[in-house]
Amino acid sequence: MKKITLLLLLFVGFNGISQSKTELTAHYKAFYNEMRMQGDVNGIINALTHLNVLEPSKARKDTLAFVYMNSNQHLQALNTIGVEKKNDDSDLAVQVKAVSLKALNQPKRALEHFEVLFTRTPSAYLAYELADLKIQVGDNTGASANIEYGITNSQDDMKYAFYERQQPYEVPLKAAFYHLKGLVQYNTDKNNIDAAIATIDEALKIEPNFNLASLSKQALQSRKEKPEGEE
Repeated sequence: MKKITLLLLLFVGFNGISQSKTELTAHYKAFYNEMRMQGDVNGIINALTHLNVLEPSKARKDTLAFVYMNSNQHLQALNTIGVEKKNDDSDLAVQVKAVSLKALNQPKRALEHFEVLFTRTPSAYLAYELADLKIQVGDNTGASANIEYGITNSQDDMKYAFYERQQPYEVPLKAAFYHLKGLVQYNTDKNNIDAAIATIDEALKIEPNFNLASLSKQALQSRKEKPEGEE
């Protein structure tokens, strides 16, 4: 009799836990949808975190990491899905790892994930990210290949945003590639500053208000007038 009573109690207990979990999952799914409608990022993160505990899902975890990334919480994004390169990563997960590692000033680690994205779906925008990162790590040959791809495949309506000024601004993507090309030319042959300046002028012809290109040109002209090592 005692055994039957104990089994009944266990059954009731497990049934209650199951119902409670189902109810909680339904609650947080409804909560998630409501937070999305309201555009409440913290609420979305809260809902997804609870749902990942109640009903673990790789796709949902990737989504949570993406929300963290979009709200500039890059460390939290990487803590959610890790930084390792995995063959079975979704495109979304690879994007989160690439963008967040770049934002955290980890160009070498970001590069491998941008390479995966480019292999899966080549684009001029990804070519720009690759070229920019390769310049940072000193791979001028690799950067040149990405730059040539980007110049060839940039469309007139493609823009790229820059943030070095207080007010962000956009320039045609092709102009951005010519700016990078000028930097690579200087890095490759510092005795031929004129060639680098001429290439940056190509960027400024496309977009005269390209502030970063103007600053790079001024820096190169200054080095031409006063070579490195001279006081």
